[in-house]
Amino acid sequence: MPKFAANLSTQFTEVPFLERFAAAANAGFEAVEFLFPYDYPAAQLKQLLEAHQLKLVLFNTAAGNVAASEWGVSAIPGREAEAKTDIDRALEYALALGCPQVHVMSATVPQGADRQAYVDTFISNMHYASAQFAPHGITLLIEALNPKTKPNYLYSSQYQTLEMMALIDRPNVFTQLDLFHAQLVDGNLSHLIRHNAGRYRHVQIASAPDRHEPDEGKLTTRTCSACLMRLAMTAGSAANIFRGVIPLMDSAGLNPGVSAVK
Repeated sequence: MPKFAANLSTQFTEVPFLERFAAAANAGFEAVEFLFPYDYPAAQLKQLLEAHQLKLVLFNTAAGNVAASEWGVSAIPGREAEAKTDIDRALEYALALGCPQVHVMSATVPQGADRQAYVDTFISNMHYASAQFAPHGITLLIEALNPKTKPNYLYSSQYQTLEMMALIDRPNVFTQLDLFHAQLVDGNLSHLIRHNAGRYRHVQIASAPDRHEPDEGKLTTRTCSACLMRLAMTAGSAANIFRGVIPLMDSAGLNPGVSAVK
């Protein structure tokens, strides 16, 4: 059975971020994820998780200078020291919050830049991250982002992330399958899930092309449920995320209370 988590960065946005822990618990979720924890002390977030009996299952490394169109620095040549600092900080938060997974954001590649240099830098930094996280049993994830949502990101296709995973070649590095991005770029989700089972450790869902609740567009609730059930039967745990637009009290989504993500 798939296991569901709420994304506190995109759901329950009717209330401030720190109040979304209670909102998620009240909606029946037992697990949560969010983009970044770094605006808050780890102790404060831990208190909220414990108070509402929630498990944190995923967050990202730092984004870098978002105003300058950055989205991660771990692939930027010449920024290796900063990338390692971000990786070390993410590890500190993961240990403090008991989080079993961290998404290491690569980078956007400026027009005209040497993409291979970005690939090589990312692989090197992922080797460093793997060595830091592995002793603690923490999984690292990489994720493809479609070019409309995040132009020039290092990889936009699920097949590119699978290739990158093979190049990194570390036992605690897996891909993060976002069905919204996958549908827009690759399509044929059933094939992706069936033929790459075991390489994904976290699944995110939203409707395509509008990225809202999975009850419209090409990614309907039935489609998502079938995909997640297939994945759960072949590749273990899965998590649920969507960018909510329905009212707070109704934004629990697809039967979230079945169990927490492990």
